[in-house]
Amino acid sequence: MSLKQLAALFALGALWGASYIFIRVAVEPVGPVMLMFIRAAFTAAILLVYARARRIPLHIRGHWRQFLVLGFLGSALPFTLIAWAELTVTGSMAAILMSTTPLFTAIVAAVGLGEALTPYKLIGACLGIVGVSITVGGSPMALDADVLAATAALLIATLSYATGGVYAKRSFAGFDNLSLSTGQLLFASFILAPVSTVDLPLGEVSPVAILATLALVVLCTAFAYQLYYYLVISAGPLQALAVTLLIPVFGLIWGALLLQESISPGMIVGLLVVLFSVGLVTGMISPRRRAAAK
Repeated sequence: MSLKQLAALFALGALWGASYIFIRVAVEPVGPVMLMFIRAAFTAAILLVYARARRIPLHIRGHWRQFLVLGFLGSALPFTLIAWAELTVTGSMAAILMSTTPLFTAIVAAVGLGEALTPYKLIGACLGIVGVSITVGGSPMALDADVLAATAALLIATLSYATGGVYAKRSFAGFDNLSLSTGQLLFASFILAPVSTVDLPLGEVSPVAILATLALVVLCTAFAYQLYYYLVISAGPLQALAVTLLIPVFGLIWGALLLQESISPGMIVGLLVVLFSVGLVTGMISPRRRAAAK
């Protein structure tokens, strides 16, 4: 990676790690569904204006059925599950659990795309389950039904992201990244719009919650997507996946600095196990590669 690409990678990890903190701040006063509707709709609007200003054609028309599925799997469902879970768990814990997305992607890709599920990927997937268990069991929160339900919601969200990614690869061959991200978020906002009307804020929304919502939309979604696709195009998808190793680290840092969230030794151990498992699944950690290097 060049210095520019490395800077983009760390910036993306910092932004996506902060997104869980911003959700944690805004989700209770705004409401989980309304917050995610605002995130999807406003980001789609920003990308539409950007494409219009740059005169970039968007290939969305004529593919509404595919974008409806992608919008549900890739944004509407996981966004809402994450926001709902963060009514219970801390932002740093959510960031750790969501870093398991590559594990689910490897499994879904093996089923949906016929990609080989190597022994190292299987070991990584099993270690990922162990890492999640350590993280949840070692967190300072009481292990009650609400925490378990929130954990299940976050893991379903990772499965939804994984399924959406595989669906996009099968159904949108040849599409440009701006059309994909804009169409996905646009149709996600269509899905969330009617549901959000039953999740209206009950009281006055504080300026801090409003600022967190704006940061989530502008920085952590609209701008971050452009960083991500820059890395995918310039460095390659495998190198871009390295951001999954940075997101939970920054999630822990931002949670401790901004929200004074407590970080237990069990969460650190769980994080390390999850990161190692992600490295095995994505091929970033490979005994064969090391042997070849020797």
